[in-house]
Amino acid sequence: MHDRDGGGLVSARLRVDWPACRAEGLCHELVPDLVSLDEWGYPVVHGEVDESRLREARAAARQCPRLALRLIED
Repeated sequence: MHDRDGGGLVSARLRVDWPACRAEGLCHELVPDLVSLDEWGYPVVHGEVDESRLREARAAARQCPRLALRLIED
């Protein structure tokens, strides 16, 4: 599957476990181009994670203090 821009292969998607999330913002600090924060500090995930960003996305998911950020690999 190709990404929407016709570039690299889409390998995964970041998802938020909303009941677990406590809006600490570390995910945004680790991958600011993939995750922004809403007005309350909760993550807003942007698009798919292509192959070139998998390592960073995996690290962000592992480092979430509440394990609320998950990487779902296709």
